[in-house]
Amino acid sequence: MTVPAPVVTAVRKAGRNRVAVELDGVPWRVLPAEPVVAAGVQPGVALDRQRARRLRAELRRVEAGIAALSALSHADHTTATLRNKLTARGIAPAAREATLATMGRAGLVDDARFARGRAAALADRGAGDAMIREELERRGVAPELITAAIEQLEPEAERAARLIAAHGHTPQTLRRLAAKGFGSDALESLVADVYETELGYECFIRHFPAHDRLSELVDHHCDVVDLSTPGTGFTTPERPGSELT
Repeated sequence: MTVPAPVVTAVRKAGRNRVAVELDGVPWRVLPAEPVVAAGVQPGVALDRQRARRLRAELRRVEAGIAALSALSHADHTTATLRNKLTARGIAPAAREATLATMGRAGLVDDARFARGRAAALADRGAGDAMIREELERRGVAPELITAAIEQLEPEAERAARLIAAHGHTPQTLRRLAAKGFGSDALESLVADVYETELGYECFIRHFPAHDRLSELVDHHCDVVDLSTPGTGFTTPERPGSELT
């Protein structure tokens, strides 16, 4: 025996953007108004299986939209990071992807804009191109968008020269720049100037143990100093931190 589908007998306002749905004269649920309207749930309509599925899909869509807007209200996101947020919230894949598409069309999620803004912010904080690229890759930005964002920055060598001028022509400063993602190409032109007044290759090696290319450059500009020779006055410095303040 087939049981007839319940019939919607009332839809009443129940707070801001919410409605109370009544089935067969009995209160059923209080739901967001938008999915109820979108699913065609109104008095006199049977809530059969097909309409119930549509209502469920609309509810999931609205839930995903609310979760996305909540995440975006706290921080800017890429498509990838927002997808991760929605997945963590248990949003169904279909609703999640539809919401990401909607947010993209509305301009609320824009990976190119994110890459430009994040790259500029990191560069202002003293980051080199490698660190910027790594951070944007971690956020799921496409390689071509990362490259475009970095190309819009002040050239890395010019940023490095400005930081050297601000923090001093010392091995410590060069080491900090390397730790912040500045490449050997950007630092190459600065090595000769720095080590004309420093202890040369040995001092450089202590600060740049992993930068062979820069070590080669120093060899061309500095005399090797035997640190065991009396009278050099050299004291091995403490290894500085990697943050530029």
